[in-house]
Amino acid sequence: EEAQVVEQIAEARADILFVAISSPKKEAFLARHQAAMKIPFAMGVGGTFDVAVGLVKRAPVWMQKAGLEWFYRFLQEPRRMFRRYFIDDMAFVALFAREWVRR
Repeated sequence: EEAQVVEQIAEARADILFVAISSPKKEAFLARHQAAMKIPFAMGVGGTFDVAVGLVKRAPVWMQKAGLEWFYRFLQEPRRMFRRYFIDDMAFVALFAREWVRR
């Protein structure tokens, strides 16, 4: 199925491609296929379109300004977001903390 999608994209001869699938799938897809698709500009946008068309509600402005939009998303979909925010991202938090302490 993926090969068929890549072929259809290549045949379309588009100049721009937005890949609206979750991380890390979109990055892996682009890494594997961008050259074969011959797209000058390709960008992973995740769930951006879901938010733009109103399928997913954004956090209240105060949460956005406080940098808590991730927490709002977690509250909306705890089962889906738990691993992303509290398991996968902890490696980054540990690296960041180590560098911060060193400085």
